[in-house]
Amino acid sequence: MIYPIVAYGDPILRKKAEAIEQGTALKELVQHMFATMQLASGIGLAAPQIGKNIRLFVVDLSQNTLVKDVQEHKKVMINPVLKIDEKVAPNMSEEGCLSIPNVLVEVPRQEKVTVRYFDPQWQLHEEMWTGFPARVIQHEYDHLEGKLHIDYATPLRRRLLQGKLNAISQGKVEVSYKMRFPAIN
Repeated sequence: MIYPIVAYGDPILRKKAEAIEQGTALKELVQHMFATMQLASGIGLAAPQIGKNIRLFVVDLSQNTLVKDVQEHKKVMINPVLKIDEKVAPNMSEEGCLSIPNVLVEVPRQEKVTVRYFDPQWQLHEEMWTGFPARVIQHEYDHLEGKLHIDYATPLRRRLLQGKLNAISQGKVEVSYKMRFPAIN
């Protein structure tokens, strides 16, 4: 099943996602999330982006040329907890989002993060991620916290983007994947 990507303006993108009860079967949902993400040419997808208010995201960095020497490119992170060393200054880089197509924003992200999460078999993992993969993890984690990449924009940039954001929520955007628009549904 391919899910429509929830567009900017839908309240679910602003909710803090709820923890998933340990032992919950997620195999089918995870498969659908990877298929949805791949069809949209994404590298990460959080459950709120498909209308599910749960703490789950998937990433697939295998097609990204910025990623080198990552042993496992595909990850499923359930109930993740992110640890960030805030003593180190963050790096700025442009980010986009499947829920807010064609809108790039400079976002400060830490170069290194540690994430503790469960995999689909409910095995606990703790891994350190650096560079671009760490940026992707932080972006998807933000979705679970109800935060969007545009929240990092300066107030002036947000005002300049407001017309584009309103158009997205009304379905006035061209994308190659299915979307669910709050002003239409």
